[in-house]
Amino acid sequence: MAELKVRDLMTTQVVTLKPGDSIKQATIRFAVNNISGAPVVDNRNHLIGIISEDDVLQLIVRQQEDMDEEGGKMLSYSFDSTNQNSILQEAANKISNTKVEEIMIRTVLTTTPDANIVDVLKAMLERKVNRVPVLEKGVLVGIISRGDIVFHIYKRKI
Repeated sequence: MAELKVRDLMTTQVVTLKPGDSIKQATIRFAVNNISGAPVVDNRNHLIGIISEDDVLQLIVRQQEDMDEEGGKMLSYSFDSTNQNSILQEAANKISNTKVEEIMIRTVLTTTPDANIVDVLKAMLERKVNRVPVLEKGVLVGIISRGDIVFHIYKRKI
């Protein structure tokens, strides 16, 4: 029996972001595609970073900490509010308009399609990452997530 490779489980229709996308665009893309993070690529589909919900939430918490003396509560505020005079609205706009490249992680664990899935899983667990971009000759060709691996275990074999 052949060893399971990344290519056997990876998702090839990868949702990606561009470095100039706003955090608002990124979070909408996360919600629409039911994902918690995405690779950031240039115009030639070369990986330049990765961003996740954790990165966005850390940005919000930092903004909240900056506002604590003013009594703002970022997580209880609707970022789509039309109250333009609000301190919270100003902070929400700042977060929403932040560019992905400003908070993305630039040092990214990557793999290749022919890597052994167990080796990749061990690296994911060790580094506490949920997804690993799959590169071939420097180009993003897929992504492997913890979910892909877990779901494969119970996938019905025909």
